[in-house]
Amino acid sequence: MRLLGNIIWILLGGALSAVCWIIVGIMWCISIIGLPVGLQCFKLASISLNPFGKEIRYEGGAVSFLLNICWFFLGGIELALLNLVIGVIFCITVVGIPFGMQFFKIAKLSLCPFGAYVERVD
Repeated sequence: MRLLGNIIWILLGGALSAVCWIIVGIMWCISIIGLPVGLQCFKLASISLNPFGKEIRYEGGAVSFLLNICWFFLGGIELALLNLVIGVIFCITVVGIPFGMQFFKIAKLSLCPFGAYVERVD
């Protein structure tokens, strides 16, 4: 069922979310200082393509907190709003609620990506 959900997900907006993560990652990779942030964006683009069957666990310390503050103002707000709006659109119908919930999960991750770990749920 996860495979079917992920295939439908990619067709109905997951690809758009992943492309946005990749674009932001490329913009961060322009400078050497932003390279770790850009690489994290590429990792998170993969979860935007394949969110069903995965959970996000938040941990982290002072470095993650500081990176999340910089990220919030330099890319996080835009990605979170994009995923939030798409999630609300999907939640209008009963059939779209599971997809909307996945967009909300990605929106939360868009606000605080550092210190977050993705776990596969069996």
